[in-house]
Amino acid sequence: QVQLVESGGGSVQAGGSLRLSCTASGYTFSSACMAWFRQAPGKEREAVASIYTGNESTYYSESVEGRFTLSQDNAKNTLYLQMASLKPEDTAMYYCAARLSWIFGCTLGKTYNYWGQGTQVTVSS
Repeated sequence: QVQLVESGGGSVQAGGSLRLSCTASGYTFSSACMAWFRQAPGKEREAVASIYTGNESTYYSESVEGRFTLSQDNAKNTLYLQMASLKPEDTAMYYCAARLSWIFGCTLGKTYNYWGQGTQVTVSS
C-alpha cells in the first residue's frame, strides 16, 4: 500500500530555513505526481508546491515562489521541500501527498489521493 512519511518540521525564526522530507513507498516513486500542502489553524488547506517526479517539472504557489524548492532522490524514494526566507505566515502543518495518475499533469490544482500524517512548521517573528 502507498505510504508517505514526512519529517523535518520544527520551529525556526523568521528568515530561517528548514528542509522537509517525504519518504514514499508502495508505488513507483519516479513516475508520479507529488506535492506539499499546508494548513494553518482556521484556514483552508493550501497547495504550495508540486512535482512530476518523472521529469522533475515543478510548480509553486505565488506565496512560496522563489523561497521554496522541491527536489527528489529517486534512490531513497524521497521528496524534499527546502524552505528558505521563512515568514511567520508560513506557520502550518505541512502534508506530503501523492497522485499516481500523472498523465494529465501535476499542477497544484490536481486532486491528490494519498497523504502523509503531516509535520508541523512554526516560524516565529
